[in-house]
Amino acid sequence: MINNKILNRCPICEHEMIVTNLACNNCRTKIEGEFLPSKFCRLPQEQLEFIEVFLKCRGSIKDVEKELGISYPTVRNRLDSVLQSLGFGTDRTENIPESPVRQNILDALEKGEISPEEAARQLRKAKK
Repeated sequence: MINNKILNRCPICEHEMIVTNLACNNCRTKIEGEFLPSKFCRLPQEQLEFIEVFLKCRGSIKDVEKELGISYPTVRNRLDSVLQSLGFGTDRTENIPESPVRQNILDALEKGEISPEEAARQLRKAKK
C-alpha cells in the first residue's frame, strides 16, 4: 500500500503542482495528462483531521466539542477556517471585532478565565 501524500506545492519554487500520471494497481492501466488534485488535497493535515471528526460526528458541533475536547467557539472557528480554505464564504456576517481582540476573548473563554456571559459582553462592547 502506498502512503505518500500528494505534494501540493513545488518544493523548489512553491508553485502549485499538478498530477500527470494515474495508474491502476489492479490491471496496470496508466493514464497520462494534467489533472488538478481535489480541493481537499490542498488542506493542511490539521484541517483534514478536523473534517474527519466533523463528518464522524455527523456535523454535530456538540459531539465535535466532546471528541476533540475543545469549546463551541473553537469548533466554529475551525469550521469557518476549513470553509474559507476550500473557497467557501461563511454565513457569519456579524460585525465581530477583528481577529486579535476577538481571538483573545475566545481564548480566555476556552481557558475558563471568563464566563460565556462575560465573553458575550466583551464581544458586544468591542463591536462598538
